[in-house]
Amino acid sequence: MRKLEAESQQGQTILPPIKITEDESRRLSSLANSTMDLFPRVAQFLAREVERATIAQADDLRGVVRMGSKVSYRDDGSGASREIVLVYPHEANIELNRISILTPVGAALIGLSEGQRIEFETPDKRTRGLTVLAVSE
Repeated sequence: MRKLEAESQQGQTILPPIKITEDESRRLSSLANSTMDLFPRVAQFLAREVERATIAQADDLRGVVRMGSKVSYRDDGSGASREIVLVYPHEANIELNRISILTPVGAALIGLSEGQRIEFETPDKRTRGLTVLAVSE
């Protein structure tokens, strides 16, 4: 596994490269824009993630977190692992581990590959790190 997070000279975290399909890019951009008033912080975070993503063909995204992917990740702060399915808001169900893309964790995971790590700010302004352990359809 590669550790793809680094720090710049100013102490800013450099985000890992991410990939999504063109269709997901369009849908997620639209979702972020339409929810900006309701969920400004996470919608801005999602919009930024979509904007910085590289567009790839679906068959080039094996092992990459996409909408509908089953994702196993580790919370780097607690060391706890969790398995979730990343879904659109209307499909979310915490009891079934179906996590919305409009959550900080969901927006952070989109486009990451197995072994990648990302840090992001939680709603209470703490920094949280996640590492993707496995991705399946």
